[in-house]
Amino acid sequence: MSDQDFDEDGDGFDADDWNRLKPFTGAVATLDDVQARRAVFALGETDDPRVIDMDLPQPVIWWEEDGEQAAVIVQAETHLGNDGEEMQVLGLILPDGEGAVALMEDVDLVDDTDPTWRDLVTRAIDPSAADED
Repeated sequence: MSDQDFDEDGDGFDADDWNRLKPFTGAVATLDDVQARRAVFALGETDDPRVIDMDLPQPVIWWEEDGEQAAVIVQAETHLGNDGEEMQVLGLILPDGEGAVALMEDVDLVDDTDPTWRDLVTRAIDPSAADED
């Protein structure tokens, strides 16, 4: 699972236009979908892949190694790993337009009015905004 540059123009989103992001729904993504930039990820060598039924796009706070980041879910699938463990895998778009892959357990679903999410989006777009607090 690697990061993908999902948006061809390199455009990201801000706290007020995130909902223009096009979700990948209705099917489990293939490598062709990723290469055509319709999907963020495609997993191979898993069992019973299924789409997670949820409204997309969906703002989230992603808890990753470097701390919390604002993101928007545009793809959601569940897969069984080789060990039989279910993984809920998400395709995320970050404010700078890059794609990322995360597990559902590593995100908090939020509303676009969430002040923490809005602040994280602003800081990602304009790092100098952190100095204005």
